[in-house]
Amino acid sequence: MKLSLAIYFILFVIYSVVGWAVESLFCYYKTKKLVNRGFLIGPICPIYGLGAAAIIFFLSKYKDDIFVLFVMGAFICSLLEYLTSYIMEKLFKARWWDYSDKKFHLNGRVCAQNTIAFGIMGVLLVSFINPFIVNMIEKLGRITINSIAIVLVVLLLVDLVVSFKIIRGFTKAASSIKKDSTEEITKKVREILVKRGGLYKRLVSAFDFEASSKLIRDITSRIRDEAKKKVDGAKKTVNEVKEVTKEKINKRKNRNRDENGSK
Repeated sequence: MKLSLAIYFILFVIYSVVGWAVESLFCYYKTKKLVNRGFLIGPICPIYGLGAAAIIFFLSKYKDDIFVLFVMGAFICSLLEYLTSYIMEKLFKARWWDYSDKKFHLNGRVCAQNTIAFGIMGVLLVSFINPFIVNMIEKLGRITINSIAIVLVVLLLVDLVVSFKIIRGFTKAASSIKKDSTEEITKKVREILVKRGGLYKRLVSAFDFEASSKLIRDITSRIRDEAKKKVDGAKKTVNEVKEVTKEKINKRKNRNRDENGSK
């Protein structure tokens, strides 16, 4: 089944929204509070959309082979989750999720539990869910499909730009705190973002601060390491100056002694 780029993008958005809904419901199950989950401002989690689009693109030809769908679906989504975790950590200098407390994890970025779930969803997506959704989309007609895709592209780009600014605000808020206690830092970051108001409040409600000690610890650890390097560098410079000064003084004393002795 060959799909147009516009249809692929619409599918990406649909599954990103579905992923957001799943995340939000799971959060509600844990906290009994409905929040807007996800990295972006809108009701969308792109990692789910990317995973679904990749599975559809690469695995649709294996629609009748459940084993291949399961194995490859698990592999593609786990690889995507690992790369996303790595890239976000490099961008924001912090770890956004950590599965180190789960069995059979890889560097805390992916775990067996999620990998199995990805495999099952790959089978359901390609064999049952996606064919139905594609059939519904194609009924809209090419002009309508292209128009919808263009509008969604514009909205997503705006969301990406604004969300990036907001999330950078979070990192800066954490970086501005000079404390070692993770609990106090977490509390202070929340206070700073809430005081800023607007979209920063959305970040507070969307981000699970109770489970964010690893992220906060990463940020503050980086700050402490950088500060320690600067202090150590300053101490080293001072010690070098002291040694040089001491050496000059000793040379001067020896020279004076020699001059007095010669007289």
